[in-house]
Amino acid sequence: VQLQASGGGVVQAGGSLRLSCAANGRTLAISRMAWFRQAPGKEREFVAAINWRSGSPSYADFVKDRFTISKDNAKNTVFLQMNSLKPEDTTVYYCAASPYYSGSTYIQENYAYWGQGTLVTVSS
Repeated sequence: VQLQASGGGVVQAGGSLRLSCAANGRTLAISRMAWFRQAPGKEREFVAAINWRSGSPSYADFVKDRFTISKDNAKNTVFLQMNSLKPEDTTVYYCAASPYYSGSTYIQENYAYWGQGTLVTVSS
């Protein structure tokens, strides 16, 4: 499975961005897709995930009510709509896909496939 992320950019605080991640290859193997983010010198942290069949979402507490994860199965694409962006949301965002049907949704070790990062910069 290959993942291609896009949609990062520069936005003012309070603004919005939508990230996209397109999957190619053995997409039938995907059980869930997720977004993580990683700031320089920090651990990669979970942002949001979505069950590829049911569409059930999961969110980190710090993005609830601001970010929405969604999917388009026909296009094998997952989206992250980010509203009310804050300067502390500035970092590189990574999409990931998991072929596993067990294990925690929230840890990066349960994701086997990763896209390249896309940089989000929120100015104050």
